[in-house]
Amino acid sequence: MKKQYRHPIDTHISLRYIAANKKLTAVASLGVTIGVTIFIFMNSLGSGFVKKSNTAIFSNTPHIRVYNEDHISEPIVAPNRPGPIALISNPMVVPKSDRIINPNRIVALLRAQRGVSIVTPEIAVRVFYNSGMSQIPGDASGIEIYPASKMFAIAPSMVEGRLEDLQTHANGILLGVGIAAKMNVKTGDNISITSSRNVTKTMKVVGLFRTSNANTNKTKSYIQIQAAQQLLRETAGYVTHIDVNVTDFTKAPQYAAKFSALTAYKARDWQEANSDQLSGFRMRSIIIFAMSLSILLVAGFGTYNILNMAITHRINDIAILKAMGFQGHDVIKIFVLQGMLMALLGISAGLVLAFVMVYGASRIYMGADTGYFPIVLDYTVFLNGSLFGLAVAFFASYLPARKAANVDPVSIFRK
Repeated sequence: MKKQYRHPIDTHISLRYIAANKKLTAVASLGVTIGVTIFIFMNSLGSGFVKKSNTAIFSNTPHIRVYNEDHISEPIVAPNRPGPIALISNPMVVPKSDRIINPNRIVALLRAQRGVSIVTPEIAVRVFYNSGMSQIPGDASGIEIYPASKMFAIAPSMVEGRLEDLQTHANGILLGVGIAAKMNVKTGDNISITSSRNVTKTMKVVGLFRTSNANTNKTKSYIQIQAAQQLLRETAGYVTHIDVNVTDFTKAPQYAAKFSALTAYKARDWQEANSDQLSGFRMRSIIIFAMSLSILLVAGFGTYNILNMAITHRINDIAILKAMGFQGHDVIKIFVLQGMLMALLGISAGLVLAFVMVYGASRIYMGADTGYFPIVLDYTVFLNGSLFGLAVAFFASYLPARKAANVDPVSIFRK
């Protein structure tokens, strides 16, 4: 019965303290509002950068690429072999074909693996796009049209033409908008390209595409896999690598190790292929999180100072409460509840303000290559912001409340 009686009294006292100091309550809540808003906005921006970066990476890179890795030459005689043999070694890349033997069998084998969503062969061709007397260097990918479009999101990136036209035209080519602008061509025009093996073909532009990567738009093109074989003077079974997408791209390293053992070819996952770029992304994410959390902690110090000031001003009230029979944990409950209520007001306002800011920023169009401002409405970020705000508010309230709990009423009355 004692606990049932005291709980509403504690709550009532906390609410009275909040109502009696509206300005201090508003200042403390405003600090939490600003802290939570910036925390959510900054981390939503970080999530947007990650999403945009992954989209840019996966527009050119599969989750896993299976290919014939270059080998370094080794000395004929082992260096540790005893005897008066003078060994001269000059390690170099061994001239070896990059062809994958029996690619159809490997494609079928990979498609049969659990967790694999897309498998498609591809041929990479270094080419020059001929424009009058000048040559523009770039890369042409010989692909199977529909699987590759699903893997690299080619169809959604097209701004002119139809993907089906690349399937029906043996010498069709899809150009990045940057190449088209340099060559002053449009859909329906003919261009000539020259491969690294000095084979020149006349190609019909069946469409233009634009990705979020400006460099890709200025160098990349797609052609049929048969046209790529002709540019390299290779037979119909020639394939340089096999691209694989899995259902969970975060587990690509594990799948790559499995596929390498399964096929006896090198299997490189997207994280390994973009390790330098991903390191930069992780560093940026850490900086964004640290900055936003620091601002939230500053808001917590504001709550701490306000409650500390309130306890100092109400030291006589606290002494009277303890003289009436309130225990230390009751006093802690009163001021922690006061701090948490102020924090809830601030967090509620912060969630609304953060939603408005994130949504508004996501509608800002930055340009043709960049698209919209790279920020996303990630509700896990909103949840994390609320939890971090509550945690900071709890500790900011508990520390001064513990100080109030240790007040000796006798010494206060003597003063």
